[in-house]
Amino acid sequence: MQNKLQELTDKLYKDGLSKGKQEGEEILAKAKVQAEEIVAKAQADAAAIIAAANKEAEDLKTKVQGDLKMAASQSVAATKKDIETLVVAKMTEADVKKALTSAEFVKEVVLAVAKGFNAEEPVDLEVVLPEALKADLEPFVKNELAKVLNAGVQASFTKKVAGGFTIGPKDGGYFISFTEETFNALISEYLRPATKKILFG
Repeated sequence: MQNKLQELTDKLYKDGLSKGKQEGEEILAKAKVQAEEIVAKAQADAAAIIAAANKEAEDLKTKVQGDLKMAASQSVAATKKDIETLVVAKMTEADVKKALTSAEFVKEVVLAVAKGFNAEEPVDLEVVLPEALKADLEPFVKNELAKVLNAGVQASFTKKVAGGFTIGPKDGGYFISFTEETFNALISEYLRPATKKILFG
């Protein structure tokens, strides 16, 4: 009887141990699979993060290179324009100033422009001239110009006009400017393309 009891106890122990060992192995295998899945997912996530970071870095590099290239191009263009402006100004400003502060030259141009206004029929004109040329130009406007045009001419003199003049119909609401600034701007527009070609090919 005692032997039977011992056998039964041994059998139960062995069966329990065997079952426990099997369950332990299953749990361990399952844990191992889960661990491998977690590691694989972590590696995939890490790879995705690295790929995204690399793409972002590459995009940023491309953008920065594009911005730098554009900034350099704009800087070169601005510098070229500054050089053109400087060269054209040096070529024109002195001669334009000299011409437009010459009483004789201003008389000729005023007369030519005034005749253009009076081509169809006499028009009363208003002329604004440099204060510095008042002594030379006032008699010309009052006497010669009015007679030639067969119309009224009102002249005013100002320090705001250093050289040249502005002219227009007395009641027309507009005028034409022949000042140093407008002459320089006009001549610069004609000289700029040629100057650019000479300087930069």
